[in-house]
Amino acid sequence: MGQPLSNLSVSGFKSIRSLNNFGLGKLNLLIGANGAGKSNFVSFFRMLRAMSEEGLASFVTENAGADGFFFGGPKETPEIEAHLKFGRNEYRFALAPTASMKLMVKRESTLYTAGGDWEHHVGGGTESLLKQWKGKSSKWGPYPGPESYVYEAVASWLVYHFHDTSTTAGMRRDHSIRNWRELQPDAANIAPFLFRLKTKHLEYFEKIRETVQIIAPFFDDFLLESEDQGGNEVVRLEWNQKGSSYPYQPWQLSDGTIRFICLATALLQPAPPSTIVIDEPELGLHPFALDVLAGVMRDAAERTQLIVSTQSASLLNHFEPEEVIVVDRDEGASRFRRLEAAPLAEWLKDFTLGELWQKNVFDGGPSHE
Repeated sequence: MGQPLSNLSVSGFKSIRSLNNFGLGKLNLLIGANGAGKSNFVSFFRMLRAMSEEGLASFVTENAGADGFFFGGPKETPEIEAHLKFGRNEYRFALAPTASMKLMVKRESTLYTAGGDWEHHVGGGTESLLKQWKGKSSKWGPYPGPESYVYEAVASWLVYHFHDTSTTAGMRRDHSIRNWRELQPDAANIAPFLFRLKTKHLEYFEKIRETVQIIAPFFDDFLLESEDQGGNEVVRLEWNQKGSSYPYQPWQLSDGTIRFICLATALLQPAPPSTIVIDEPELGLHPFALDVLAGVMRDAAERTQLIVSTQSASLLNHFEPEEVIVVDRDEGASRFRRLEAAPLAEWLKDFTLGELWQKNVFDGGPSHE
């Protein structure tokens, strides 16, 4: 079982020159101007996911090579370092550039905080050892060792990004009915995932459907029926509207509606990742849908840790100051600061939190360096 992230230190990663011992709670809303570094914070979690799947080399290639990962380039920053704390375990690693524009995992260390010392693991390759630690036994007995818990934690953190809602997006196409085990980061397998919920977790399926009906009153139900295509059973996100049995196709859903379906499914699934990271969930959503989404997010935070990057003042209005992390720039580097309620108490008697952000009362807007 994975553990949510309680504390994070990162140095030298993209615009994050230094983030030291930063605490994360159950609900964390990142706000800030364009270019402040919110997306780079999210990108760090994408990299962690790739590391847990032995996909770091591919991740680096897909993101234009290693040099862009280092603050100010590899000459200014020779190493990326990170220290993560979760449950009773800690994980540290360092990455260095290679001559071939790849990242080398220079060192990795694990710690069980209830006893024992740091375990240092030999590095030097272009992939992390994380996946090799899956199910690894302790050297002290026949039970999981710290490395196993570290892998389970990191592998259970997932970044969702539902930006691509084009007609060729995976969420609008046929998918194998067997592809249901985990909702993919882009929700490409939304149809088989919902099909599985309908057959095995009806209570959660109905909650998702009812939530979608709140923001799309015309929507009646998902029509999820498998179809044989040359020996491969597939399913697509068909649906019908109230008062009609006509099966509408997934490409007939508006961008905002299908994106909300993906968000609701990610947040209301029966066994969510221990940490869910969502990048700009407000895209394409009506203000009323944002109000509903905020409530779903708060409910979800009772079952999983949420880290959400947003530009929406309307969404911000639904959260408390202590749940908000302001991201801005200081001498070219990203700076992260959690809001405090006390200095804003008088302001909040007359204004919402979103209005205070728009008025630049607590920064988080464009700034001149």
